[in-house]
Order: sequence, then structure tokens, then C-alpha cells
Amino acid sequence: MTNWTQAKGPGDSPKSNAITDVACPFCGLVCDDLELARDESGLKVTKNGCEKAIAGFERNVNGAKPQIDGRDVDLETAMRAATDLIGASKLPLFGGLGTDVDGIRAVMALADKTGGVVDHALSEGQYRNFRVLQTRGWVMTTLTETRNRADVIIVVGSDIHKLHPRFFERIVNVEASLLTEQPAKRTVVFIGKGIDQSAVKGPRIGNIITLPCELNRVGEVIGALAAEVRGAPLHGDSVAGVPLADVRALAELCQKSAYPVFVWAPPSLAFDNADLVVSLVSDLVKDLNVKGRAAGLALGGNEGAISAGAVSSWQSGYPLRMSFASGKPDYDALRYSIPNMLASGQGDLLVWIASFSPDLGPPATKIPSVVFGTPGLKLAQTPSVYIPIGTPGADHAGRIIRVDNVVSLPLRNLGRSTLPSVANLLGAIELAL
Repeated sequence: MTNWTQAKGPGDSPKSNAITDVACPFCGLVCDDLELARDESGLKVTKNGCEKAIAGFERNVNGAKPQIDGRDVDLETAMRAATDLIGASKLPLFGGLGTDVDGIRAVMALADKTGGVVDHALSEGQYRNFRVLQTRGWVMTTLTETRNRADVIIVVGSDIHKLHPRFFERIVNVEASLLTEQPAKRTVVFIGKGIDQSAVKGPRIGNIITLPCELNRVGEVIGALAAEVRGAPLHGDSVAGVPLADVRALAELCQKSAYPVFVWAPPSLAFDNADLVVSLVSDLVKDLNVKGRAAGLALGGNEGAISAGAVSSWQSGYPLRMSFASGKPDYDALRYSIPNMLASGQGDLLVWIASFSPDLGPPATKIPSVVFGTPGLKLAQTPSVYIPIGTPGADHAGRIIRVDNVVSLPLRNLGRSTLPSVANLLGAIELAL
């Protein structure tokens, strides 16, 4: 019988108690300053953890069993059943993709061998960025550059604190800077109503400005702001309920500041034609760079989405939503959207991967499904085969790419469980086919 359990890495003995400098894989920031402890009940976050980190690391993953049609089986039996289903499929759909770099490499290799379609569960939000990057280009920055240089931070219609609880703590309200011993206070601007501002506090925070408008009208405010910057101001008293005087004041602030950064999170822009907002922001940043300096910063990337897009791009030349059915990578952002394919009756097998969060469950579908999921994964229906897998950075070692696409961070094996990695399982299936 194959030994699928994880070997312990150097320095990761479950007998050790204090664990420092831990990288957290449960959001795209991948904060790497966490401290954890281990006791009889498992891992405990003791320092620098947010609610996502606590929920992720402290979750009990013991006791989960592989299943076939809801019936407990041993891992060998489940792997044979999964291999048979994937091998017999004419058009397998590889979705979810909540895994790390090694996991996505294994997905790509298996999809290539079986003629499958590859798409991340959160790629609809990512494509609000991809479409703009592909058609217009943009000027972007990084988390580190924002932390050290930005003097004005404009949050565009996005609840950053909900998606990335430590963004303001780690990037905005930092007391030290690489560039100066006494960095100046920052102005933080929110464009949109109902955005959580509770984390915007501390000695680095200066003015907090809000331009309240409905989130689906943020684009109108950005358009008016761009018109002011270009010297073609609008007429009237307001736009989308925001006084034009406030828009003009923000335009003047952006033009006078040393380094304004426009921040948005694609998952928050969940309304029709949201990619137009990203396009407007990108064009505005370009205009500000004519006489000064400005940049954009797109956040998101939870559930390993950034790693999925990056690995897909460097291995195939395309950022997900592609098919290997023709024997080579075929890219189409609409045609190879797995939700669209399932809705239209395409594909004969859904292979779903979710190793980080129990919330990334597969959709209900009429076709058979093979689910490689973290224990407790929310299932809309009983899959044909379910195999519990470990989480990179908790149950096994791995590597993940940060939300700004410039840094890949190692994830340690913290010995939480001996659940196998999806990379090992998919690699074994590929070899067996």
C-alpha cells in the first residue's frame, strides 16, 4: 500500500511548542510574521493573527475519511476510483484550484494529459483585472512599495478589511519606513458607501476622506475625477451623489501628492461591467504619471488564486480559462469558464480542488465529481469520490505567490496532520494513467 502521509520537514517536529515567523496562506497578503504554538488540541495562533488565520490554522482536520458516493473507504480505494473516473472522462473540468504552486503544477500536468479545462473558482473577479491588463495595460505597484512610498491611499469601492484583515495594519499604518526615519502621516480616501473603515487608525493615519456613492456607481466618480485631472471638468453640482467640489478637491490632492496609490479588490466589484471601473482607474493612474507619480494596487488572491493564474501563465502562456482538449493550450475567457460550461451542459466530470478554506465548496452539478478537499468542505451534493487533503503551510510544506505577483513565499509543514498534499495525489493519478 502506498504511504500517502506527509513526511515532517526539518525543524517542524510536532513536539516543539513555539513556532515563529510563520507565513499565513489564508489570504493573498501571505503575512509572514505570525507566531503559533502547538498543544494537545492542535495549533494555536498566539501573535499577529487575524480572524482568517485563526480560523485556518486552528481548525480541526482530524478524522476525515475518503469516500465513494458518501461511503467511507480507504485512501487506496478512493484513489483507484478517482483515477478510473478521470481516465475515462472525455472532457474533465478542473475547478476550485484552491492550492499552492506545486498543486497547480500538478493540475496543469494532469489537465494536459487528459485534455481537460482549467479554471479557478475566483477567476471571475480576476478577469476584471485580466481584461484591462490584456487590452490597455496599467501601472501597478507592490505591497512593499505602497508601505514605504505612498502618501495618499485611495480605496476604490472595495471592502479591503473584510478580504484582507491586516492590510491597513501591515501596509498603511506602519510606523517605520525604508526611506525616512520619521515618515509623514497618510491620507486615506474611500470611494463608496458602506466600506469598513474600522482598521484605519494609528499614528500614521492623517485625514480620512469619504466620497459616499453606491458601489455600482463608483465608476462615475472615478470618471469625474479623471476629467478633473485631464483639465476637462464636469458641469453641475454632483456626480453619483458626491458633490463635484469634493471630487475636485481629491483631484487636486492626487496631483499634489508624491505617490498616490489606488487600491481595489476585484471580488468587491461584483456588479455589471465592473471591469470598466478597473479600466477607468488604470487610465487615471496613467494620466497622473504624465507630470507626477501614481500607481494601482489590486488586492484579492485568496484561495491560491494568484498562484493559479501565475503558474498557468508561465506554463501555458494563458491566465487560466483554457482547454487542453485539442492537445495544446486553447484560451477563451468566456468559453472555458467552468460555471458557464456546467450551466450549458459541457464537460463530463468535475474535478474540484480546495485545500485552504471549507467555504470553497464545489457547485451542484449533474455530472460526476471528484473532490479533493480540506476536511469540512461545504458540499452542495455528495461527490462520486471525496478525498480529504492537507493545507499547504499547515499540514505540509509548499509555496504560494503573494497578491502583488512579485514575491513567492515558502509555506512550512507545521505538523497539524498527516493529510496528503493534492500535488502528490494528482501526480500519482497522472503517472497511473
